Amino acid sequence: MTDRDLGELAAAYGVQTEYWDWQGKHVEVSAATLRAILSALGADVADPAAALEERRLAPWRRMLPPAVVVTEGRRAQVEVHVADGSDVEVWVDLEGGAGRRGLRQLDNWNAAREIDGERIGEASFEIPGDLPLGYHRLHARAVAREADVLLAVTPARLELPEHLAATPGWGFAVQLYSVHSAGSWATGDLTDLTDLSVWAATEHGADFVLVNPLHAVAPSEPMTPSPYLPVTRRFTNPLYVRPERVPEWLGLKRGLRKQLEERRAQLAKATKKSTTVERDAGWNLKRAALEAVHAVTRTPGREASYRWFVKQSGRSLEDYARWCALAAEYEDDWREWPEELRDPDSPAVAAFADEHEWQVDFHRWLQWLATEQLDEAQAAARRHGMALGVLNDLAVGVHPGGVDAWRLQQVYAPGMLVGAPPDAYSQTGQTWGQPPWSPDALAEAAYEPFREIVAGVLRHSGGVRMDHVAGLFRLWWVPEGRSAIDGTYVRYDHDALVGILCLEARRAGAVVVGEDVGVVEQSTREYLAGRGILGTSILWFERDYFGDGRPLAPERWRELCLGSVTTHDLPPSLSYLAGDHVLLREKLGLLTRPVETELAETRAERELWLETLRSRGLVGEDPGEEEIVLALHRFLAETPARLRALSLADAVGDRRTQNQPGSVDEYPNWRVALTDASGKPVPLEKVFTSERAARLIAAVKGGGASV
Repeated sequence: MTDRDLGELAAAYGVQTEYWDWQGKHVEVSAATLRAILSALGADVADPAAALEERRLAPWRRMLPPAVVVTEGRRAQVEVHVADGSDVEVWVDLEGGAGRRGLRQLDNWNAAREIDGERIGEASFEIPGDLPLGYHRLHARAVAREADVLLAVTPARLELPEHLAATPGWGFAVQLYSVHSAGSWATGDLTDLTDLSVWAATEHGADFVLVNPLHAVAPSEPMTPSPYLPVTRRFTNPLYVRPERVPEWLGLKRGLRKQLEERRAQLAKATKKSTTVERDAGWNLKRAALEAVHAVTRTPGREASYRWFVKQSGRSLEDYARWCALAAEYEDDWREWPEELRDPDSPAVAAFADEHEWQVDFHRWLQWLATEQLDEAQAAARRHGMALGVLNDLAVGVHPGGVDAWRLQQVYAPGMLVGAPPDAYSQTGQTWGQPPWSPDALAEAAYEPFREIVAGVLRHSGGVRMDHVAGLFRLWWVPEGRSAIDGTYVRYDHDALVGILCLEARRAGAVVVGEDVGVVEQSTREYLAGRGILGTSILWFERDYFGDGRPLAPERWRELCLGSVTTHDLPPSLSYLAGDHVLLREKLGLLTRPVETELAETRAERELWLETLRSRGLVGEDPGEEEIVLALHRFLAETPARLRALSLADAVGDRRTQNQPGSVDEYPNWRVALTDASGKPVPLEKVFTSERAARLIAAVKGGGASV
C-alpha cells in the first residue's frame, strides 16, 4: 500500500486528506485517521487499490442510482446500467398520480464494462426541467429487469414572506428551558413560549421567537442538559409540556389535582431563587402529574385525535416509545442493552413492548400532547401578528446511544463522532459526541431519515435554524477515542440535502436560517445564499477580513442573514465586553495561547468597537457598559439583515454564558437560569415589564434613546 493509493481512495469517498487550520497552517491528515474513517465508510483499507476499483464499479452494479435529487426548471440526466445492447425504457410516476412516459435518451459514449461476468452498458436519459416540485418515482425497465427510485424535484430558491421581503423582521432568541414563570414547573415550557410570543408580537411587533432545539432527550434522571445532544431529532422533549393545558387535567379527581397543584407551588417556591436550571426536580414532578393525567378517560373526539396522531406518526413514533420504555428498564444507551434488544425489529423488542404496553403508550401520548402545545404556540404567534412565529432550532446530530442511533443503525457510521477542528474560540477543537450519517447509507435510504426530521421540525413553526449548516456539505469526523485534532472532513451530497431542505421549507411556507459561523468555506455561504437560505451574522465576528480587520460597516453586512450581537455559544454582551469569556476558557484549560495575549486582543477589540460606535454617533466619549450594549443593538439595526435577533439574556442584563464550547461538566453548560446583571433570577413576568428590555427592543427595531 502507498500513501497515494490511500489518498485516492479517500478522495473517492469524499474524505479530505489535507486542510488549512484556523491559523493558516497547512495540515496533512494522518494515515491512521484516513484508514479509520474509510473503514467506517465500508472501504477495505487493507488493499486501497482494489477498494478504489470497487468504488468505481459500484454504480455499474445497479440499474439506477439509489436516489435522484434535481432542481426545478433545470434539465438533468441520469445513467441507467443494463445488459449491453438492451433496449431501455425510463419514465416518471409523479407524486400526484400522473406520469411522464418515455424520457428522452441522450448520447453516451462510455464503453461497456465486464461486471461479474456480464457485459454491462450505460445509457443516459434526460430528466425534464418542467417536472413539478415533489417526491416522485423514477422507473427504468430493460428486458426482465426493472428498478425504481426516489426522484425529488426541489425548489431552485426559497423566498422570504412578502412582509419580511419589504421590511426587516426582529425577534427574540431564547433558551426556553432557562426561563421560568409563575405557572411553569421549574423550567420554561411551551405555555411560556406562547406567552412570550404573544407579548412580543402585540406589544413590540416581533416577527419571531427563536428557541433552542426542543428535541427529546432520555426521559430519565439526570436529564441530559444539552439541547444539542438529543436521543432523537424527530420528537419533542416532554419536559416542555404544561400539564394544566392538557384537557384531561380537569378530569383528575379533585383531591389529586389539588395535591399536584400544591406540590407544584412548593416546587416553584423552592426553585424561585435558583440560578441553575432545575430540570430533574421539574421533570420528576411533571412526569408524576402526566402519568396521572394519562389514566384519565378521553372523550371520543380526543381519542380519535390521538389514534390519528399515532397512525400518522407511523413506525418512528412506535420505535421512539419502545426505546423510552426500554431505557427505563435497561438504562438509556441501547448499546449496553442485552443483545436481543439492540435490534428494533427483533421479536424480543416486540415482546417487551407487548408486556409494557402502558409505558409504551405513555410515551406515545406525551408526543401527542407536545404536538398539540407546539401547534398552539405557533398558532398563537401567527394569530397575534408574527410574520413567522416560532423558529425552531435543528441540532446537528444525536446521542450515539439514543433512539435515532438505535432505529437507524444502518445509516450511521460506526466508530465515528462529529466535531469541529480547532478555531479561535475553541483552540483545542471540539468533539460533540454524535455519530455522523454515512453519506452512502443516507442516499441508499433515499434521504428518508433527513426528510422526516426536517418535515417534523417545520410542522409546528415558521422556520428552522440549521445548526452547523456546513454539515450538509462536509462534517468533521473524529475516530472514537481520539482528540478532535485527529479528525478530518467528510463530504456529503449537498445538492441533495439542501434541495430536500428547500422542498420541505417550501411546502411548510417556512424560512431557513443556516448557522454558518466559524470555519465555513466561502463557496458554502454563496451556494446557500443562491438557494435563498439565510446565513447567520454575529456582530463580534463581522470584520473586514480582506482589509484592515476592523468591524465591518453595517451597510456592508449581507442582507440574507439572521443578525445578532451575540449567540448561545458566547457570553451575553455585558460579559463579552468585560472579557469574561477569555477568563472562563483560561480557567477551563481551553486556551492554546497565553491568557495575557487573549485579554490584550479582547481589550483591543473593545476599543475598535468603541471607535466604530463613536464614529457613527452611537455612543459618547466615556460610555457605560449598558450604553455600549444599547449602541451595539442600534448598530445591528443599521445593517440590511432581513432578520434581527435580540438575546433574551441581553434583554435582562444576564452575564453568564449558556454554553462554553470544548467543555462538558467543567462548566454548567445549558443549566444557567435567566438572571439579571446582579445574578438574581428573572421570571418571565418581569421581562414583560422590564424597561431595559423595552429599550433594547426599540434599539434592535431601529430606534430608541441611549440607556
